[in-house]
This record gives sequence, structure tokens and C-alpha cells, in this order.
Amino acid sequence: MSNELIINSTPTEVVTALINDKKLVELIRERNDSQFSVGDIYLGKVSKIAGSLNAAFINVGYEKDAFLHYYDLGPQFSSLNYYTQGALSGKAKVSSLMYFKMLGDIPKNGKIQDQIQQGHNVLVQIAKEPISTKGPRITSQITLPGRFLVLIPFAEKIAVSQKIKTPEERDRLRKLLDQIKPKGFGLIVRTVAEEKSAEEIGADLNSLVAKWDECFNNLKGAHAPKKVLGEMGRTSVAIRDTVNASFSNIAVDDEILYEEIKEYVHTIAPEKENIVKLYKGAAPIFDHYGVDRQIKSTFGRTVGLQSGAYLIIEHTEALHVIDVNSGTRIKSKNDQETNALDVNLEAADEIARQLRLRDIGGIIVVDFIDMYNAENRAKLFKKFKDLMKDDKAKHHILPPSKFGLVQITRERVRPQTIIDTMEKCPTCNGTGEVEPSFMIVDKIENALRFIITGQNEKGVTLLLHPFIYAYINKGIFSSIKGKWIKKYKNGLKIQELDSLHFLEYKMLNKRGEEIKLK
Repeated sequence: MSNELIINSTPTEVVTALINDKKLVELIRERNDSQFSVGDIYLGKVSKIAGSLNAAFINVGYEKDAFLHYYDLGPQFSSLNYYTQGALSGKAKVSSLMYFKMLGDIPKNGKIQDQIQQGHNVLVQIAKEPISTKGPRITSQITLPGRFLVLIPFAEKIAVSQKIKTPEERDRLRKLLDQIKPKGFGLIVRTVAEEKSAEEIGADLNSLVAKWDECFNNLKGAHAPKKVLGEMGRTSVAIRDTVNASFSNIAVDDEILYEEIKEYVHTIAPEKENIVKLYKGAAPIFDHYGVDRQIKSTFGRTVGLQSGAYLIIEHTEALHVIDVNSGTRIKSKNDQETNALDVNLEAADEIARQLRLRDIGGIIVVDFIDMYNAENRAKLFKKFKDLMKDDKAKHHILPPSKFGLVQITRERVRPQTIIDTMEKCPTCNGTGEVEPSFMIVDKIENALRFIITGQNEKGVTLLLHPFIYAYINKGIFSSIKGKWIKKYKNGLKIQELDSLHFLEYKMLNKRGEEIKLK
């Protein structure tokens, strides 16, 4: 299994595609103007206490107040609150918790008005980004995630990931951290810490403690609302959480971002630094790696499967519905029950991918093809659960109901990724009428003449649909392409681009920027 990260940077956002065995499995969009990200720590001010909800609304600087439920305060909220007030007032001089006197846990089923009051300052962390008309969801159970560890202030326990199965390795990690863990902090050991050296784990712990120092220093004298510690961008988080020995390539098309990622990869995994590459090709990076083609084929309402079966994905206000259809699947000699099982197993694979790819959260109902054999239903349920193991979002799957429906709940921490795959025809502009196709060559040459001869533009790259490119490239000594290059010179390049429509063409200047043709 080989994994790749393809990163496309634009002036408005950074889009990261995770490719697993040449198949797109995750698409991460990080807007450059995004103010609130999961993991950011804020000093907020209590705007309103909602006793009936046992919750409070906190002003963290967003247009809608953030929501803080009593259960999200955390057992050690009293200690966190006391520490926060000390930092704000200047009474607390150091960030270390070595000499900090911990207060008792708050009651499990207490009232929020007993812990905070309107106008109070509280330290909170973003648990869910703003979605639709709702403000962020927040928590006071602060956690600082690293490459191998998660640091938890005001706790003392050490927890080891259940995915580390070897008892000897679990004991080694626990004993190691018992020796180096600073007082007043708890730790969660992540799965990737398995077999890592004491030096690597110690360096990760030191970087997390340094983050807590930064949070404390930014908290001193702060006025709410204020961000006191920002989580890394989603691109860096994706690299931190996913890059492992199976990765063979990280390609990025922006030089500044390339240097940042290379430096970060050198920090977390020096042995993988050489897989980070700067893409300088003429075609867009997503076209070159086939990502754009996969996006357009997988984000529509209908998603085709290799066998001819297909999925229909619908979104309502309350839930998502996925319908499995056998479509034009070639009928085998097997009976209907076996055919239904084959289609359902194939669909389960694609559904698990679609949930990650679109970041679908909330309630999902899947209508698989009816199967009457209980053993087959159990086989489908087990396969689906296994496929969902790679999904980092918290989820719960119920066995198929008597109506053949599988119900899923999946954690939603940020808005769903929605990409409109329907495009306005660039050649007719939605009118339904196009110029005669035989005139396209004359139209392109007129544009070349205007750009190169009229505007004296040098280093022009002409991008064409592969069919048109093949047509102008026809003939060894008398091709239209050869005549154009010889006639207009000035470093003219002509290339094909799959993502263009049949009669669409584009021209780029020597800096790779599109020349707008009126």
C-alpha cells in the first residue's frame, strides 16, 4: 500500500488530497481566511448562562457565541479556572504546574451556574468549527496533540492507545513516560509512538510543554475574546497525523508552502524529508496527478462503481441517505442473494471512502440491496466495520435492520466538503448553442495572433483538450502545431489538458498565470 499527499495552494485556500494506492480517499480544504479551527485555544467571556440546557454561551470573537455544556467543562475545571485567573491577574509567574496545587474534581452531575457566572473569563478550546448558523462548539478539557503524544494539563494519568497490542511495548512506553512526564500533566500515547525511541518521544513531549508555555505567556494580561494558542493548519495536521513509512510522495505546488512542509517533515520524521517535492509542471498539480478527474467523478449525487452498480447520495436537513443500486452490473450465474452480497460489499467499500472524502457527519442511513440470509447480513456488517477502522472521526455503526437499512452516526467537527461537479458550459455559456466546431482552429489561431503578435507576449503556453491537441498535431511535417510554433515563435508551447472541455482552450503567460481572453 502506497500513500501520497498532493497539495494545491491558491490565493484563497490550500487543498490537500490524500491518495491511497492511486485512489483519492480524503480531501482537506483549508481556507486562508478561516478564523476558527479545531484545536485553537481561546480566552472567552461568558455571555449567557442557559440553566435549562445546563450550558453557557461564550464569546470567543465569532458572530455567534460558542456553546459550552457542563459535561465539556471537564473534571479539573476548578484547577483550570484558578490557573487562568492567576495568569490573567499576574499572580501566577510561571507556566509550570509542578508547584500548582490541584483543586478537587467538580461534581459529575452539577450545575453550570455553580462553576461560572456571566461576565467571567474562561479558557476554552474549539471542539467543532462553526457549521451553518451555529457558533463553534467548545470544551474546557484542554488537550495539546503532538506527533506521538497528547498532553493534558491538570491531569496525572498516562493512557496508551488500544491499537498498540503488544503488552511489552505498552509497558515500555508507560515506564518511559513515568520517568519523564512533568508533574501536573497527563499523557495519551498515540499509536504511532510504537517502537519509537526515548529521544523521539522526549523531543515530542518537550515541544508540547513549550506549547503550554506559549499559551501561558499569551494568556498573561489578555482581554477576552482572544486566541491564545492556534492549532497548526489542517494541512500540517494531516501531515502530522498521517505521514508514516507507507508514504512515498508529498507534492506541493507553492514554494513557500514547500519549504514550510519540508522543514516540518524534517522535524517530525527526518528520514522522510526527501519525499517532499516541489511541483513545477505547466499543468495544474491536481490535473497532473489525476486528482481533479477523481474529484469530478466522486462528488456528484450519483457515484458509479466499477461493476456497473452505483450509489445515490442525498442530503436532508436531518440526515444523509445513501441508496445502493445494482444498475447495469453484468449478471453472473450466481443466484440473486449472492449477487446482492457482491454488490453490497463493493458498495460498502465506496461508502466508507465517501464518508471520509466528503467529511459527512451526523446521522447517515444506508439502504443496501435486500438480503434474506442472516449470515450474509452479518458478513456485510463485519466488512463495513473493518472498512471504517481507518476513519479517524468517531463513529458508530448499527447492524442491518429488518428493512435492510444500516444506520451510522459519525462525528461532525467541521462543515461537510461539498463540491459542485456540474459546470456551466464554457463554449456556449449556458445557451445550448456553440459555434461550428470546424472554426475552432481559426478561433485559436486568432487568439494566438492577438496575444503573441499584438501584445508581444513571450513564453505563452497554449492548453487544449486532448482531442483538439491530437488534431493539430496530426502529420509529421505538416502539422498545425508545427506551423504555429514556427510562425509565432516567442517560446510558444502547446500542451494537452484533460480537464478542459472539448472546445475549450486556455493560454498561460511565462509565469503560469492564465491570460484572460475576451
